Amino acid sequence: MEKMRMASANMTQKNLQEIEKLFPNCITEVIDENNKTVRAVDFVKLKQLLVSVATEGDETYEFSWPGKKAAIVEANRPVRKTLRPNKEKSVNWEKTENIYIEGDNLDALKLLQESYLRTIQLIYIDPPYNTGHDFIYRDDFSISKSKYDDDMGSTDNDGNKLFLNTDSNGRFHSDWCSMMYSRLTLARNLLSDDGLIFISIGDEEVDNLRKIADEIFGEANFRNQIVVRRGAKSLQAQFETWDKLGQGIEYLLFYSKNSDYRFPKQMKTLSEKKDSSWNNHWRGTDRPTMRYELFGYIPKKGQWRWSQERSLKAIDNYKRMLSETGMAEGKENQDIIDQWYAEQKDSPDLLRKSASGKAEHYISPTSEALLNNSWLDMLIGSSSEIGQLFESKVFDTAKLTAVIKRIIQFAPNNATILDFFSGSATTAHAVMQLNAEDHGSRKYIMVQIPEETPKKSDAYEAGYKTICEIGEERIRRASEKLRQETLADFDYGFRVFYVDDSNMEDVYYSADNYNQDLLSMLESNIKPDRTDLDLLFSCLLEWGLPLSLPYSFEKIQGYTVHTYNDGDLIACFDENVSESVIKEIADRQPLRAVFRDSSFADSPSRINVGEIFKLLAPDTRIKVI
Repeated sequence: MEKMRMASANMTQKNLQEIEKLFPNCITEVIDENNKTVRAVDFVKLKQLLVSVATEGDETYEFSWPGKKAAIVEANRPVRKTLRPNKEKSVNWEKTENIYIEGDNLDALKLLQESYLRTIQLIYIDPPYNTGHDFIYRDDFSISKSKYDDDMGSTDNDGNKLFLNTDSNGRFHSDWCSMMYSRLTLARNLLSDDGLIFISIGDEEVDNLRKIADEIFGEANFRNQIVVRRGAKSLQAQFETWDKLGQGIEYLLFYSKNSDYRFPKQMKTLSEKKDSSWNNHWRGTDRPTMRYELFGYIPKKGQWRWSQERSLKAIDNYKRMLSETGMAEGKENQDIIDQWYAEQKDSPDLLRKSASGKAEHYISPTSEALLNNSWLDMLIGSSSEIGQLFESKVFDTAKLTAVIKRIIQFAPNNATILDFFSGSATTAHAVMQLNAEDHGSRKYIMVQIPEETPKKSDAYEAGYKTICEIGEERIRRASEKLRQETLADFDYGFRVFYVDDSNMEDVYYSADNYNQDLLSMLESNIKPDRTDLDLLFSCLLEWGLPLSLPYSFEKIQGYTVHTYNDGDLIACFDENVSESVIKEIADRQPLRAVFRDSSFADSPSRINVGEIFKLLAPDTRIKVI
């Protein structure tokens, strides 16, 4: 039987597979440094098939920094990690489709590569802005903890994740760029073909981030650089002379996965309702096919705004309106026109000849306007919203749900939304708000490193020792508040997972390094503190199944059998499983089946299991751990 990998996806191998799909004759075999035969790309053949290839030494247009190559390697390097479920912290565990992950987002993104490949419709992230006072991730795990502490001055509990990136650091921008590059590379893999990503950023790194995102998502997939209002602060207000103006805006970089994708027209609510008006039906853009006779006139340049068929229909609608209201042409009353229009079910176009002889069409009263890249009608961040939930200032830099809700509305109302810099979980809050308002079925995946709250902060004194504890509690409080206020039926729960080392002992990955005597002394290749649930979800990650589907377990002849999503996977992790139980599992014809290696007494028993499945469930894929 095939042995499970029990590690994150090897992105280098996946990239090789993609090349093989396009250029199968460019895949060959070579001997690696361990004297083993491995598959590789024949770049000589590949160059022959391509029209133009940049070679080493050629001048190319690129954005580079010290550490970029390492960041690329890091994005593709697999990790022996897993996501362990925590039912105690979760809410409505059995039914919810929402996910909250505690841990380094680089590890989490690697672990999600197969379960959520090309399935995420929207990503929103609010990474550190690199102001010189931000904690950012360090992905170089090779230095010792003591040296790390000395060099960086701040770590997480393990001493190897976060550091304060002050502007005195010689790699100030480089460290930040490397941190973002590897994560955005992995994030792109998760986006669906119609997927979108929005990234909050400030002045400090907006130029660098735009170059990185252009490279990863493709410059053709850049949609907008949106400006959003922020609370303007200036420490220089006390002085008579300044060295720069205060910042009153920040940015949202907006990219799509596919340059051909078009998102639905977006509107924004006006602060005051706009009265009806009549708009010039001619416009300056020059399309000869849109020049035709209206009211006895054919424009020699420019174009009419609508097609001929639509314009002529609008003229007929206007005549019908005059007839039904009893008004004479040239003596119309705008209030009567507005009242007539409001009574129509189909919102008909109206087109008339103005008193000056120009064609003009009717614009109805509206409280909305087309959305553009200026979102200065919204404030992006404030502690007020989360403060109302907690009745104290537990988080200083929380985003507001209004901006995130506007972003989410670019995606379908059943979208899966990912935020891997979750912070105070504003994105989860916004998803629940929208679902409560429009009865949508959006789902979220939040990822946040359990960064410690400062010892003297309001959050710490309120009992929240990590940012994750704040985010999880915010979801609980926000969902309860929404349920009370709206009485809506929406998914208020979330399954909590945390990134941890592999469930497997080292022997699992390197059995060749152990002699038979040592192997016989090892009771199990699974760590003693790991449960069946830990093993089940690590199998789901490797087999590419979402973490949010329903599952159940039952006792069959004393053995525990787990069933995931009605047979997508059936697993039994007990030892020495009887043949009758194996037959019962095979009779259910699951798509996948997983057992422990020690589920079988010996090699003949293992072979017998294979024969049972060949007979009863020939399409079932079987693996062991």
